[in-house]
Amino acid sequence: MTAVAGGGWLIGGGAGSRRSGDAGVADRRQRRYGSRMDQDERLLHSSSFGAAAVAYAEHRPNYAQAAVRWALEPASGPRVLDLGAGTGKLSATLVALGAEVVAVEPDSAMLTQLRRSLPTVRALPGSAEAIPLPDTSVDAVLAGNAMHWFDMAVAGPEIARVLALGGILAGLWNVIDDDVEWVSGLARVSGRAAIGPRDTPTSWRAETADLHLPKTGVPARFGSPEQEMFPHGQRRTADTLVATRAGVLVMPEQEQEAALGRIRAFLASRPETARGEFTLPIQTGVLRVRRL
Repeated sequence: MTAVAGGGWLIGGGAGSRRSGDAGVADRRQRRYGSRMDQDERLLHSSSFGAAAVAYAEHRPNYAQAAVRWALEPASGPRVLDLGAGTGKLSATLVALGAEVVAVEPDSAMLTQLRRSLPTVRALPGSAEAIPLPDTSVDAVLAGNAMHWFDMAVAGPEIARVLALGGILAGLWNVIDDDVEWVSGLARVSGRAAIGPRDTPTSWRAETADLHLPKTGVPARFGSPEQEMFPHGQRRTADTLVATRAGVLVMPEQEQEAALGRIRAFLASRPETARGEFTLPIQTGVLRVRRL
């Protein structure tokens, strides 16, 4: 599992530049969702994105079904927008739960992968700040590991526009469960370059509690937030876990090698991770608010 500068766990890896993969995902999302980023860092983070979309689809975890059910519980109907849908991990869970899903994603490579994986889902280019749907056309808007990219001064009114009155906005994030002793050790060894500000349960609660609010004087379009966490897990191997840490992969090469060495040594030393596949304990956190 991989954190990137700016936070959020992004799963990638595989062939291509060592500074490619989900670092490219982060850069493209930052540019499309209005976040500011130093130009040098943008250049560092962007490359080989087409290959990354395939890896993203293969390695990124899905979302706990119980978490998605809780997110949708107050919704008045089955029409759901998956906003910032990526390659369709959340859309797939929504389809499995019987929702009527439309997916919106700004990156063409990820949208292509989503359409390939979920050919029955209506998938459209667009962003949180420019949603290509009519007014009051959905009962819920869900965002999987994407809401922290939204410029809520612009996206808030757009999301409120497409939601039916009383509709639900929910953000979902997968975070590592550092209440598990060996996972806590992995977080310490990995360091802040790989463990972002939303990547553990405690930091997730603090970092996401006000993400539905605009950062300017624009009025809020949503009510008081609710937060819940749901146990989840993902099958990994030591190799795939190490190979996909984008926060490490954008480091200078010498620093990168040292960090990867520490992580590999730690995983090799633990009985839970030293041999074959293991389940990485994660939790799906949900921030849920109602349209005013």
